[in-house]
Amino acid sequence: MDNQPALEVYKKYLGERAEGLPATGLLLPLAIRNENDDDHDTVRTILAVDEQKQSIIFAGDIPEGSHVKLMRANFDRLVDGAAEAAEQLDMTGYENGPAICLAISCVGRRLVLGPRVEEELEAVKEVLPAGAGVIGYYSYGEISPLASGRCDLHNQTMTLTLIWEQA
Repeated sequence: MDNQPALEVYKKYLGERAEGLPATGLLLPLAIRNENDDDHDTVRTILAVDEQKQSIIFAGDIPEGSHVKLMRANFDRLVDGAAEAAEQLDMTGYENGPAICLAISCVGRRLVLGPRVEEELEAVKEVLPAGAGVIGYYSYGEISPLASGRCDLHNQTMTLTLIWEQA
């Protein structure tokens, strides 16, 4: 990263918390800029570190030469992001009736949010149609389309799918 070993860069930004790598790396996920379209950045989470090579193994590909930035985990923004995901659900054709939302959240979010993890689910429920059920699980990354419709592997995200019966 900027002609420096990736692990060195992470340790610099993590400071004292660097001793907890790779777990503390969840506090600084990596965003890859998607330059070929207007989609949002793709997020990558640290899985392991290699002290000998001063390298980091991420959960997903990072193409060589990519423009990346370190992100900082923020509790409120994680919860707000879950609500935004719910607001982006396409409910075209939905009329009042039974609905269920499948919520897949990355385990990295769970680890970062800790005891506040319920807040992200509550934020989603507030946006869903009244009475909609919610089921879900934690994953190690989600494969989901971006705004362009192109699918990609995402880390530290929440993916939502709303299902209902057409009248």
